[in-house]
Amino acid sequence: MAAPQAIDPEILPRLDPEYVAFHNKYVAHLVPPHSLPWDPAIRKGDTVPGSAEVLSVGSVQDYDLSHCKVRVFTPEGTPPPDGWPAYVWYHGGGWTLGNISSENAFCSRLCKGAKCVVASPDYRLAPEHPYPAAVEDSFETLRWVFDQGKSLLGVDPTRLAIGGSSAGGNLAAIISMKAAELKPLPIRLKLAQLIVPVTDNTALHTDDRYPSWKENANTVWLNTGRMLWFRNFYVPKESERTEWDNSPIFAPDELLAKSPKTWIAVMELDILRDEGLAYGERLRKVGVPVSHKQYAKAPHQILAMDGVLSVGRELVSDAVENLAEAFGTL
Repeated sequence: MAAPQAIDPEILPRLDPEYVAFHNKYVAHLVPPHSLPWDPAIRKGDTVPGSAEVLSVGSVQDYDLSHCKVRVFTPEGTPPPDGWPAYVWYHGGGWTLGNISSENAFCSRLCKGAKCVVASPDYRLAPEHPYPAAVEDSFETLRWVFDQGKSLLGVDPTRLAIGGSSAGGNLAAIISMKAAELKPLPIRLKLAQLIVPVTDNTALHTDDRYPSWKENANTVWLNTGRMLWFRNFYVPKESERTEWDNSPIFAPDELLAKSPKTWIAVMELDILRDEGLAYGERLRKVGVPVSHKQYAKAPHQILAMDGVLSVGRELVSDAVENLAEAFGTL
């Protein structure tokens, strides 16, 4: 009998051999969560196995917001005269999995490598809290850093950036536009980093808009079954899936044009690859400075596998360098 997450024969030769070896040893035998009846206990396991260790930073402290906590990583040493630059990071997990600790390793590397404060919220999750709860908590986090950061965290509110992975990349794209629309004082961001972002919650493997949905339908980890499982929990009302604060690719041009400079990272073996690239093209057409990188032979989840994959370490290093460049802390 095949293992529950055996690699599809058509996908196997296209994958990074280093990933294949890890998957076959540690992942193939695991029952995928989307094949089980929903139980919040599913969240108790690692969202993604293979993370590097958490680096030591100056301090790590949790704060309470209206509906969630936010974890703040502060660098070692003396802050610059005007305060530390600050970065708000939204974790992945399909708006359903993941938590305040699941991407601590990445947050610690951003904090240390880009010499900035990193704030990451434990935003409310579906199915208990469907759209727009995650959007509300994510926006509150950025506003809290902007409003309270100088006095509470030693942050320079003129040097802020934002980012996220997968569902978190979706949230980062949305919040970067909400920040620009804020009245009476918009929040000006130096950068948005969108790593394997969900940009279109109407995408399907049965249409031709995004070839990667067909090409990678049976890929490892985030196949179409798991992605639709996430989507149906987060946004059960189909009519809401075209709202721009659910699917940012549907934002009108005039709003999209207010997005900050954006860096997009996509994976060759990810169903989300082409919607991420399409979002970048929409940004480019309305005049937003955009750069992107595609990681060859890589599946969706490698950001959290930098402890075991060379391509995971490459992605983390690229993200840190890109952020440090935006902040001028290289």
